[in-house]
Amino acid sequence: MKQIIQNYKTGELQLVEVTVPALRNGFIVVRNMNSVVSVGTEKSMLEMAKKSLLGKALARPDLVKQVIAKVKSEGIMEAYKASMARLDNPVPLGYSCAGVVLDCGNTIECGLKTGDRVACAGSGYASHAEIVSVPENLCVKIPDNVDLESASFVALGGIALEAIRMANPSLGDKVAVIGLGLLGQITIQLLRAAGCHILGIDVSEAKVQMALQHGAEQGVLSSSAATSAMTFAPKGFDSVIIMAAAKNNQPLELAGAIARERGRIVAAGLVGLEIPRKLFFEKELDFVVSRAWGPGVFDPDYNEKGLDYPYAYARWTAKRNLEEFLSQLSKGAVKVDHLISHRFPIEKALDAYDLILKGKEPYLGVLISYPESVKTGNKVQLKGAILEKIAGQEMSGSALRNPHSTIGIGLIGAGLFARGTLLPAIQGVEGVSFRGIATRTGLSGNHIGKKFWFAYSTTDASEVLKDPEVNLVMILTRHGSHAKWICEALKAGKHVFVEKPLCINDQQLDQIVETYSAFRNSQSTMPLLMVGFNRRFAPTTQEAIRLFSNISRPLIVTIRVNVGPIRKGSWVHDPEEGGGNIIGEVCHFLDLIQGITGSYPVNVFARVIQQEDGGRNPEDNVAISLSLADGSVGNIVYTTMGDKSVAREKVEIFGGGAVCVIENFKGLTWSQGGKKKGIGGVFSVVDRGYKSEMRTVVDCLRQGKPFPVPFESYVATTRTTFAAMESLRTRKPVEIILLS
Repeated sequence: MKQIIQNYKTGELQLVEVTVPALRNGFIVVRNMNSVVSVGTEKSMLEMAKKSLLGKALARPDLVKQVIAKVKSEGIMEAYKASMARLDNPVPLGYSCAGVVLDCGNTIECGLKTGDRVACAGSGYASHAEIVSVPENLCVKIPDNVDLESASFVALGGIALEAIRMANPSLGDKVAVIGLGLLGQITIQLLRAAGCHILGIDVSEAKVQMALQHGAEQGVLSSSAATSAMTFAPKGFDSVIIMAAAKNNQPLELAGAIARERGRIVAAGLVGLEIPRKLFFEKELDFVVSRAWGPGVFDPDYNEKGLDYPYAYARWTAKRNLEEFLSQLSKGAVKVDHLISHRFPIEKALDAYDLILKGKEPYLGVLISYPESVKTGNKVQLKGAILEKIAGQEMSGSALRNPHSTIGIGLIGAGLFARGTLLPAIQGVEGVSFRGIATRTGLSGNHIGKKFWFAYSTTDASEVLKDPEVNLVMILTRHGSHAKWICEALKAGKHVFVEKPLCINDQQLDQIVETYSAFRNSQSTMPLLMVGFNRRFAPTTQEAIRLFSNISRPLIVTIRVNVGPIRKGSWVHDPEEGGGNIIGEVCHFLDLIQGITGSYPVNVFARVIQQEDGGRNPEDNVAISLSLADGSVGNIVYTTMGDKSVAREKVEIFGGGAVCVIENFKGLTWSQGGKKKGIGGVFSVVDRGYKSEMRTVVDCLRQGKPFPVPFESYVATTRTTFAAMESLRTRKPVEIILLS
C-alpha cells in the first residue's frame, strides 16, 4: 500500500510502498477513502524537519539539554549516534481520515463491523495511507447522511470542540476567534450553534469574509483587531480562542488585550506562549492550552488498550468529542464541504505538500483521496533481495551450525534500539545476511529494511519464521511478547536471539523451559537461545573476568546504575507489555554479576525508597542485595533520582586483596598489592559489548561451537528478577529456586 512519510533527519518527503499494518487487539483496520491535510500542523512539521541540525537544535533547546547531558556521561560519539538514530526515523503524516472498516479483530465492545463507514483520528494512526490501523477509541461510526469527505475532518472538528469546551462559553457569551483557517472556520460554526456572539480575527480578508458567512457577527483584520474588539465588546470578551499558527507571541498578546477582566483564553493553535505577566495579572485572566480532541488522547491505556473514562467523571473524552462533531455535521450545524479548496489522489499527494510549502496559490482545505481497490499484501520486497550470495556462499536454511556458512537473520520488531544500536553492531560481523524484518505497522520495517539491506519487510512475523533462509530469529519486540515469539521460533527450527528480558512472568518462563527442554529429549539439533545481556561481553567486563580468574572466591560486586528520570506512562512499567524496571532493566545487572562471579544467585533482598508523593513506579529507585552459591555477594543500586550528566553505570569488584572498577564501560582500573593499572579512560568510547555479543553468537552458529552462556544462566537471572519482585512485596529476603 502507499503511504506519505517524512524523514525527520533529512526533511525528505516521500510516497512509499509499505506493507499493510498488522491486525491488533483493540484496533480497527480501515481502508481510507479520504484524509485531510492539517495545513498548520503539518506545515510546521515539514518546516522543522527541513531545518539543519543547528536549526533543529535552536528550535528545540529542551532536547539539546538532553544531548548535552548524554555527552557528559557517555561521550560525544555515543550522544551523536543516539541523536542520529532518533532523527533517522520515518514519520507518518496526517491524523484525520475517513474510510471503510476492513477488520475489527478482538476489540472490546467496539460496536463496529466489516464494511462500516468510520472516521478516524490520531497522529501515527489516522495517517495519509491507503490502509490504517486505528485504536477503537479514536474510531467512530459515520452517520448515514454524512459523506466521507466531510467525515474526514473529524479530528479537526474534535480539536475545535475541545477548545470550545475549555473556553466553557454560555449562551450569549461574546467570544473572539483569532485565526480563521480550517480550525477557525469550524470553531465559529460550533460557537454559533452554542448561541455565542462571535468576532473573527485573521490576517486574510478572504478568511474574514468566510467567517462572516459561517456566523461571525463581525470579522476584522488582525492589524485593527484591538480597536474593533472594543466596539464589539466594550467590557472585553468572555473568552478568546486562538486558532492561529504563528511563531511569535502576538496572538497571545492580542488575546490578553481584548479579553475581559477574569476572562478565559484558550490556545489551540501553534503560537508563542510567553505570557505577558503584567496584563494577565491585572486582568486575572485564565489561560489554558487545549489538548487535541480531548481527554485520553495521550493516555496509552485509552489508546492502546481501549479503556474508556467513566462517563460521569469525563463527560467529553476524545472519542465522545469526535462523535459529537459528526453529530453536528449530521444535523447541519456545521458544514465543511465548501472548505475544501484542493483535492489530490494519493498518487499526487506530494503535489499537495508542494502547494502548501510554496504557497503559489490560495488554499484552505486540502484533501487526499484513495482508490477503492488497494494492494493488500503483507510482504514487500526490498533492495536487499538482489543479494543472493555473500562471500561466495549460497544462503541456505540447512546451513545451521555448519562451518563457514552464512547466517540468515530475520527480525521480529524493530524500534529505536534495533536501528540505533543492534543492527549497526551486526553490520560489522562477517558471515551474516539480513533476510526478513517483521514490524507491526510496516513503516519502520520498510525504512530499516532498506537502510540495512534486508531482502523483504512484512507485518506478518510468520513470514520470517517459515523462511528457509532465516537461521537466526532476533526478537526485539516489547517484553511481554518475548515468550510467545521465542517458543514459535524454536518450534519453527530457528536459533533465537531475544533482547532482554527472557520473559516477564513465571507462566511464560515455564513455557519457554518446556519448549527448549523438549529438544534435549529428542534427536533434533539443539538450538541456540541467547538473551541480549550484552554487558558481560563488554571488553572491560571480559578483562575484569580474566583478572579475577586466579583470585579465590568469594567476591563482592557492587553496581550503580544512574538512569535518570523515566517518563510516567512508559510501556516499560506496564505489567503486560514491559513487566517493570526490575524484570525489564535490572535483569542486565543481575546477569552481569553472574558473569563476573561465575556463580548462580541463591537469595535476593530488594528494597525501594518510600515516596511521599505516592509515585506510580516504585521500581525506579531500588536497592538489591544478592547472595550467590559460591558465597559471593552482589549489590545493585538502580535509580532515576540522579543527574544524567553523571556516568550511567559503575561496577566495582572486590576480592583477594584486589579491586577492579569499570567506569561506564569506557575504562577499567585494577588495583592489587599497592599497584594500579588502567585500561581505557576519559577519551575512550562507551562499549557495552553489543558488537562482541553479536560476533559471539554468529561465530558459534557458523563454527558449531558451544555457546558460552548456558540456558540455565538465563533461567537463573529471570527467576531472580521474579524473586526480587516478591521481596519488594513481602519486604523479606527470598530464596531463588533454580532450574533442576
